[in-house]
Amino acid sequence: MDSQKEALQRIISTLANKNDEIQNFIDTLNHTLKGVQENSSNILSELDEEFDSLYSILDEVKENMVISIKQEQARKSQELQSQLSQCNNALENSEELLEFATRSLDIKEPEEFSKAARQIKDRVTMASAFRLSLKPKVSDNMTHLMVDFSQERQMLQTLKFLPVPKAPEIDPVECLVADNAVTVAWRMTEEDNKIDHFILEYRKTNFDGLPRVKDERCWEMIDNIKGTEYTLSGLKFDSKYMNFRVRACNKAVAGEYSDPVTLETKALNFSLDNSSSHLNLKVEDTCVEWDPTGGKGQESKVKGKENKGSVHVTSLKKHTRSGTPSPKRTSIGSRPPAVRGSRDRFTGESYTVLGDTAIESGQHYWEVKAQKDCKSYSVGIAYKTLGKFDQLGKTNTSWCIHVNNWLQNTFAAKHNNKVKVLDVTVPEKIGVFCDFDGGQLSFYDANSKQLLYSFKTKFTQPVLPGFMVWCGGLSLSTGMQVPSAVRTLQKSENGMTGSASSLNNVTQ
Repeated sequence: MDSQKEALQRIISTLANKNDEIQNFIDTLNHTLKGVQENSSNILSELDEEFDSLYSILDEVKENMVISIKQEQARKSQELQSQLSQCNNALENSEELLEFATRSLDIKEPEEFSKAARQIKDRVTMASAFRLSLKPKVSDNMTHLMVDFSQERQMLQTLKFLPVPKAPEIDPVECLVADNAVTVAWRMTEEDNKIDHFILEYRKTNFDGLPRVKDERCWEMIDNIKGTEYTLSGLKFDSKYMNFRVRACNKAVAGEYSDPVTLETKALNFSLDNSSSHLNLKVEDTCVEWDPTGGKGQESKVKGKENKGSVHVTSLKKHTRSGTPSPKRTSIGSRPPAVRGSRDRFTGESYTVLGDTAIESGQHYWEVKAQKDCKSYSVGIAYKTLGKFDQLGKTNTSWCIHVNNWLQNTFAAKHNNKVKVLDVTVPEKIGVFCDFDGGQLSFYDANSKQLLYSFKTKFTQPVLPGFMVWCGGLSLSTGMQVPSAVRTLQKSENGMTGSASSLNNVTQ
């Protein structure tokens, strides 16, 4: 019966996964169909615009040619009309002179005939008919303005769609995810010397396999990549996976996308748990700051339905002496009443806040940076069972390194109320490496990756990142992979360097 039930559960799980896969493919098909319709409409509009532009250019060229022909026609006509007018005037004068000369032949008086002959001779000498050029100034030839668009017609007949580059192919084997950077490598399936550059697109997702159309994240783009690989660095890995796709571009158009590739980008992401932090700490996501007035005059409502079925409001008052209280001088009587959430608030001298995500297996890394004027702080891990009055490193359920810049400067590793003074400079930023399965907690200079200290133990419960701060503030960097340098150091050091046997134990 039980084996049949387990088999049925496996079948149900397989069917559910297959249904989810098919639904995602249906969403992809619908999205693609919608894209075909929209893109076709856009392409048709662009085609109309391109031809309209051609028509506009042809109309403009035709108009300019018509103007040139008409201007040439007007010029020649004007020249011929002027010449024609001069000839008509000359002909009219010449005919008049001819008629006068003909009549003069009939004159009988020698003296009058002689006078008429001299007049005719003088007028002939001055007659415009004899000064005219009887050659047309212009011809009727207009062939210099003729056109032959046979080549252009032939060229227009060769108009075709732009050549589009083939889709590249991403090579997952050549892709690398390390140190919060992703290197994506690809190649062209066919040689194409017209390719000018590539476009890489990526997005974060929590889904394995093919990208989902309904994924909540948008694609981001890196343009004008000249080579066939690109490295995205300084990423925060706040999702399980990242999708990548690439397309080739020539001088005119971009080609098809490559098949998308999904790479795993898992890392520990956590925020600070404000619900259980000390009231003198101001907590915002990944930042915590000491606030000496934090518990003064505050009220907190607790829904008893979630606990014991009752609701109460507690007035929280903090009694302090003048000036900033020392963590050593805060009296038990000044502790504000606890406010119950998922666990008790830290109170008294335990100016502590824990992370909101438990570590139950694997290797994880995060970094912590303190404000320059921070007087005292601790960075480490603790079991969930850490008491509300407990300070980091003073119990067998917590491990930390502690920095004290108040009265005297100390830098030490602490566990189970034992202290190991560290003879190294306090770094600007501290890297924390937790190997839960290997039972190791190591601290590094986050910049140089110098090992500061390592605890070796055996974790018997899930652990939470823990932080104490007094008179100052801390900021966290999460979503980080274990740096390659830290992995290398872990292998070479094998958990020995920087450890102190007096602080290493097995905690039950």
